[in-house]
Amino acid sequence: MKFTKGGDFMLEKISRFLIILVFAISGLLIMEVAAPFLSQFVSNEYLKVGFLGVTPLRLALGLLGLVVFGSLGKWAAPFLMNLTMRFSERMAMYLADLPTSDIFVLAIGVILGLIVAALLGTSFSRLPLIGPYISLIFSILGTIVGAKVALNKRTDIVSFFNRIWFSSRVKESSKKTASHVSRTHKLLDTSVLIDGRILEIIRLGFLEGTIIIPKFVLEELQKIADSADTLKRNRGRRGLDIVQEIKDLKNISIEIVDKDFDDLTEVDAKLVRLAAQMKGVLATNDFNLSKVAKIQGVPVLNVNDLANALKQAVLPGEELRIFLAKEGKEQGQAIGYLDDGTMVVVENGKRSVNQTVPVTVASVLQTSAGRMIFAKMK
Repeated sequence: MKFTKGGDFMLEKISRFLIILVFAISGLLIMEVAAPFLSQFVSNEYLKVGFLGVTPLRLALGLLGLVVFGSLGKWAAPFLMNLTMRFSERMAMYLADLPTSDIFVLAIGVILGLIVAALLGTSFSRLPLIGPYISLIFSILGTIVGAKVALNKRTDIVSFFNRIWFSSRVKESSKKTASHVSRTHKLLDTSVLIDGRILEIIRLGFLEGTIIIPKFVLEELQKIADSADTLKRNRGRRGLDIVQEIKDLKNISIEIVDKDFDDLTEVDAKLVRLAAQMKGVLATNDFNLSKVAKIQGVPVLNVNDLANALKQAVLPGEELRIFLAKEGKEQGQAIGYLDDGTMVVVENGKRSVNQTVPVTVASVLQTSAGRMIFAKMK
């Protein structure tokens, strides 16, 4: 066996020393056992207690055992080290060809076999003479039987641990996901506050996490509320009222964030950047803002999409009764509305304006901006 590296050379020296030490101690113990039998062949002078309570005979035999067996260990060390190295290399090559799952299963089988062998061997270990040997035999048999049974049941064992591992991973993932969702920041923009439906969504618990209202959104609402246009002024005031009502809700976490971006002038651009930095979700009704945010990788909750998803499902060919409220833009058209506010355009319905008439659905147009139904007079 050749060693080329410094670490391997040190390992060789340590291994050689340990082998010599084991041989020397073994020689000392053997001579200690042999001393009573040899004492009858020596003079009584050598059997008297000497230094440290040790007789000259025992001292001489001990030194003889240390020297003889130590020398034997020094001579046998290269052979034993070479034998050990070859055995370990063969075992490493054999184990390298085995799948990791087989090694794992084999280890489980050996451990369980040794445990069973130890339990059985305990009952026989106190028998005179043969007790220790019976325990050794049980250990060898337990190792072999455990390994064979484990390899034969390899598929069942691997699938069992896979189920446990997968179950724990799913639970851990669910906890992480739930925790992540609950901590996610929800940023509200101007349009969703003016719309007002977000208040009920939050009140009913459909929007989890911390509600974030940037200060620049409040400033935009203030500008709208101070507008000379009555309609805009009312919309701005409504948005501010919604903010106050959200703040008054119990068990709701809400933050007014002062952070601003001086290099940006548009409120929408500031919202998208803030949502990206906070790794939050942007709640809006603005169709174009939704598109821009999604392009930049910011998750979006569009209240209009939610409202459309909750609207009454209408299929082509279905019959409805609609009150035609006014004329349409195209010739012969009339306009009506469902209870949820969905616009229904009825072909050739102009003559029936201000009447409730049966119609047949022709097609449905669904977008984030809303839903429109096209129908024909029955």
